[in-house]
Amino acid sequence: MSFADILVGIFEGFGVTASVTMWGMAYAVPFALVFGILQHFTRGPTRLAVTSVIEFWRSSPVIVLLFVFYYTLPTIGITLSGITVAAMALGLNIGGYGSQAVRAALQSLDPGQVEAGKALGLRRLHILILIELPQAFKAMTPTFINQFIQLIKGTALVSLITLTDMTFRAKEISQLQYDPVGTYTALLVAYFIVCYPATIFGRWVEKRVAISERNQGEI
Repeated sequence: MSFADILVGIFEGFGVTASVTMWGMAYAVPFALVFGILQHFTRGPTRLAVTSVIEFWRSSPVIVLLFVFYYTLPTIGITLSGITVAAMALGLNIGGYGSQAVRAALQSLDPGQVEAGKALGLRRLHILILIELPQAFKAMTPTFINQFIQLIKGTALVSLITLTDMTFRAKEISQLQYDPVGTYTALLVAYFIVCYPATIFGRWVEKRVAISERNQGEI
């Protein structure tokens, strides 16, 4: 097989890679927002409980989470599909990191804005939704895009739970063609083709956010 043929063969697994990435983001974004906000506002035992959940997902190796949820849960009567396990393990791991971006973005805001909102008669929830989160989203967006790229790269692990993603296809081609150098070089190129547009988009967003903040500062 030529290098181009190998690349085409690897991209036959792109559908699974894309599905895991999209479903993973469906887990990651809500988890990051909810737990990041909770960690910012809670105190005492509640904050300890929230932090424990975040650290569990953030600190656990993804490969171990994949094996536990795919191979261990069926022994207690809970069977999840490979796509579900992959999206949940990768998404919540990325969401754990994202939650820290949410918390940090909220903490970086001027506390005077909260006092100003209260002086206008707004409730604390309204201040969060109308004043704090719109500003925090600007600071969080570049980090979320970086986490999105990490999620794409993390999908290379899902072949370990029998999903036919791009890495799984590369293993198949390598075993059939006895050409590991050419096959895994093509796999590297395939992931670069998938991830680089997201990297360019992330840089563009960072520039737009910087320009927006500079314009607001001048006003």
